[in-house]
Amino acid sequence: MSASIDWHARAAALSINGQAFIGGHYLPSLSGSTFACVNPATGKVLTQVAACEAEDVDRAVAVARKAFESGVWSRMAPRERKTRLAAFADLISAHTEELALLETLDMGKPIRDSLAVDLPLSAQCIRWYAEAIDKVYDEIAPTPPTAISLIRREPLGVVAAVVPWNFPLLMAAWKIGPILAAGNSLILKPAEQSSLTAIKLAELATQAGIPDGVFNVLPGYGEKAGRALGLHMDVDAVAFTGSTEVGKYFLQYSGQSNMKRIGLECGGKSPNIILADAPDLDAAATAAAWGIFYNQGEVCNAGSRLIIEQSVKDQVVEKVMAVGAAIKVGDPLDATTEMGAMVDAGQTERVMAYIEKGRAEGARLRLGGKRIAGEGCFIEATLFDDVTSGMTIAQEEIFGPVLATIAAKDLDEAVAIANDTIYGLAAAVWTRDINKAFKASSALRAGVVWVNCFDHGDISSPFGGFKQSGFGRDKSLHALEKYTELKATWIHLGN
Repeated sequence: MSASIDWHARAAALSINGQAFIGGHYLPSLSGSTFACVNPATGKVLTQVAACEAEDVDRAVAVARKAFESGVWSRMAPRERKTRLAAFADLISAHTEELALLETLDMGKPIRDSLAVDLPLSAQCIRWYAEAIDKVYDEIAPTPPTAISLIRREPLGVVAAVVPWNFPLLMAAWKIGPILAAGNSLILKPAEQSSLTAIKLAELATQAGIPDGVFNVLPGYGEKAGRALGLHMDVDAVAFTGSTEVGKYFLQYSGQSNMKRIGLECGGKSPNIILADAPDLDAAATAAAWGIFYNQGEVCNAGSRLIIEQSVKDQVVEKVMAVGAAIKVGDPLDATTEMGAMVDAGQTERVMAYIEKGRAEGARLRLGGKRIAGEGCFIEATLFDDVTSGMTIAQEEIFGPVLATIAAKDLDEAVAIANDTIYGLAAAVWTRDINKAFKASSALRAGVVWVNCFDHGDISSPFGGFKQSGFGRDKSLHALEKYTELKATWIHLGN
């Protein structure tokens, strides 16, 4: 259906809201300050967005706290909370085309991906947590007959979700679902590069019956609005997805304020290991190409390091290059485009600097490596061969369509290379030997390990990292643990 839609005409007719949403109302920032929301594919300004600061945070936190303490959501019957959250999911689905268009205009991803991936998975996530609300039970501890110990999970209170620009709607949904399902009040702070879908979501949440003050949206710069949320004495938790550098700031903010709970899903440098006995080398190579070039490589768990057993390395690299060379890069509103624009000029320059660093350190550029001429922020699918583990492009998160290929003599060396970074978000191994697969999955220091696939999963399966990729889990029932307090109530019954 998307191929028959004139997305440029839709974009020209689109009304875009750039205001904050606090207490059930769209509002400008108290200072009146705004920043330009720029389409990275064209360089043109889409709208002005409210630049919220500390005083706006104070206002939103006060409203969210009042809503929480009133019990209008936190003490709502689980069945009713479920009904309203499910209605929210339904409204997201009903506004799929509008939200997909906002997502693509805002951060540059292909419209076909926004439609086929981001929107359905976001609605599915909210719906899944809605269904969980009246199905998650508390516990009773085994006690002597003279007592009962009730073990209950209670909502934390006011939770801030600070989300990234690469999957603005989907990463927000991963936070929104469990935060609201648990009964908390939410302040959603989108990345300044991608605020539009978050702002639209607030309207849909209100239409679904989520009470005023429970769902708030504060656009703004991280160093102002994000920092103020991290330091606020009446914010009970911050759930953050983004870079490891910024994640560490939130840990500091917690210690400098009220020791608020912090959940972090941070950077990655995910290794994708292909052994000679992989069930299908062509399939593995194709998955490896899309594992780094999908979403312009702007994926926290992108398979940016391809570690290949030496005996099949040349064969695999040639196939990856063939897939990468065939990817159509261009206008994100063209339904046939496979790789869109980088999120902004700054990220484009950052990625190009890493490409130059790879060349300077002796890696062999085999594919791409250039910025595509024109007004937009486009970079070719890029592959470096003969990379060693100590090179910058093998150690640092690039967050762009840049693949580093590394040779390994066997599984043990491949795992050692894979573990040789500060990150531990995800990893993959391709082998038909179940013993090797299990050995690798145990040895790899990563929160998610894929065997004979890459970037597969489901909302029922947790996602999160080891080491400096963060802690805490998104997705699955485990996500509820981040947004609830465990309370034990001991009742003495007498003799």
